[in-house]
Amino acid sequence: MSEHKAEVIHTEIWEEEPEADNPFAAARCFCSGYDVYGEILGKASWFEYLFLLFKRERPTRKQAQLLEGLAIALANPGPRDHSVRAAMNAGVGGSGAASALMAALAVGAGGYGGAHEVALAMEGWEACGLDLESWRKRLKKLPEQTRADVWPEMEHQPGFDPHGASCPTPIRQTLAHLAQLSPDPSALSWLLAHRSSLEQVVGYPLAMTGVAAAALHDLKLEARAGEALFLMLRLPGAAVHALEQRDYGWRRYPFFRDGLSLTDDPGLPAGDA
Repeated sequence: MSEHKAEVIHTEIWEEEPEADNPFAAARCFCSGYDVYGEILGKASWFEYLFLLFKRERPTRKQAQLLEGLAIALANPGPRDHSVRAAMNAGVGGSGAASALMAALAVGAGGYGGAHEVALAMEGWEACGLDLESWRKRLKKLPEQTRADVWPEMEHQPGFDPHGASCPTPIRQTLAHLAQLSPDPSALSWLLAHRSSLEQVVGYPLAMTGVAAAALHDLKLEARAGEALFLMLRLPGAAVHALEQRDYGWRRYPFFRDGLSLTDDPGLPAGDA
């Protein structure tokens, strides 16, 4: 008779102790050694806990402040952003919250203003560090995609806006603020000092993805983790804009209103058709 072997999920992030009367319910939950509901809850901030989840260590005060500042800057890219517009399209069409957020994630995952662009920009920091000459050499050619079956070839330098005229004020404000929160020497402070030089090499201005990549690098995240966190931090704006457009309805949404012509609209009162 063969001996049954228990299946085990391997994780260094999470550990649970079962309740005495129910082995399927947790009595205590530990995140990287910290009791979540006994030690963290009520004592740590959301950003301290978020850092602990990703890095498996308690953040310093500066690291928590840097993550919080980055989260505020990324929380709502606004209706101009493609991922937010995707969520708005879903919301105004009557789709549920999950559909709107999945639309935002799908569109916001790409290589133009999306999370994949942030990951590629973070790889630049890993390769070049704070060496200006290395950056100049790297920025003179586009990065090569290693997964052509997943990602198309990049058409611009990651972290920069190919359609920009000059670096927008919110991006400069975000960079200046976050640079104050990151200990020297840091990617953010270095980027603040050399932004103009890098923009001259590339030929177009720094984008928010470039600031985010530097901040995530300073938080000591590797590119895949930074990519995931960037996606998460932009969801609040997508959610609230989708909810707002759902309340307004498609008649006040120009992208649907101008493209639809109903001869017998069931939503209009009798006699108004």
